[in-house]
Amino acid sequence: MFEFITLPEQLPPVAPYSHAVRAGDFLFVTGQLAEDPETGQVIKGPIETQTTQVMENLKQVLEHAGTCFEKVVMARVFVTDFRYYDVVNRIYSSYFQLGRYPGRTAVGVTGLAGFGDVEIDLIVYCGD
Repeated sequence: MFEFITLPEQLPPVAPYSHAVRAGDFLFVTGQLAEDPETGQVIKGPIETQTTQVMENLKQVLEHAGTCFEKVVMARVFVTDFRYYDVVNRIYSSYFQLGRYPGRTAVGVTGLAGFGDVEIDLIVYCGD
């Protein structure tokens, strides 16, 4: 069984995807950019601002799906410049309990949709 989750309070996705898909005990959260939920525009500016918005967007998807960062088992972080790596890590880690971080992959990319500088997707375990 699959459950396709789209947040009604956000603008419709700009491409054919769901904000998350529940498959059994797992939730697969689509990569989030620093998109302003009110305008649908990717926020430009400092990497701190972008990363915080990405994490807040992920938090909103998780809450809508009835879960939280504590249940994340895997994250993938995409950045356009590894000079941002330390800042992204600092903000990213503040959303998790100290020492209880999910598995993670970090990838440097030449570009992201919407021309953002950071995108993060998640895999969440929703079982007991």
